[in-house]
Amino acid sequence: MSLINRCLTVSINKSQFSWNIFRSYAKPPAAGAKGGAAKKLGKLGPIVEKKVLPVEEDTNKLVNYVCGSNIMTKGEDIKIKPDSEYPDWLWKLHTGPPKPISELDPNTKEYWRRVRRAALTRNNTLAAQKRF
Repeated sequence: MSLINRCLTVSINKSQFSWNIFRSYAKPPAAGAKGGAAKKLGKLGPIVEKKVLPVEEDTNKLVNYVCGSNIMTKGEDIKIKPDSEYPDWLWKLHTGPPKPISELDPNTKEYWRRVRRAALTRNNTLAAQKRF
């Protein structure tokens, strides 16, 4: 046998040997064996039941308190105060849909962030449509 044939047979034998090790390693353990899964698992692991959170139905509490603001186990939610107790800037906050870029002042950070984001979006859509 030549040297090339010996190397070839050795490498074949090694690959067959390692293949047998991996094949026996990958076998699932028997159901009764130690470490075997007793109950069937889902694709992503054991199935966990969803927690049902209680919904507040007391109308008096819904009107006078910020429900869910207390994350501690003890204590109560924050009581809603009259409008005169809150600062004036709170009532001037923009809560609607975002303003168009044409209505923003070019001397603000918000304007330039929106321009940059619009340019990135445009470049990404053009790159996606480009033929390769």
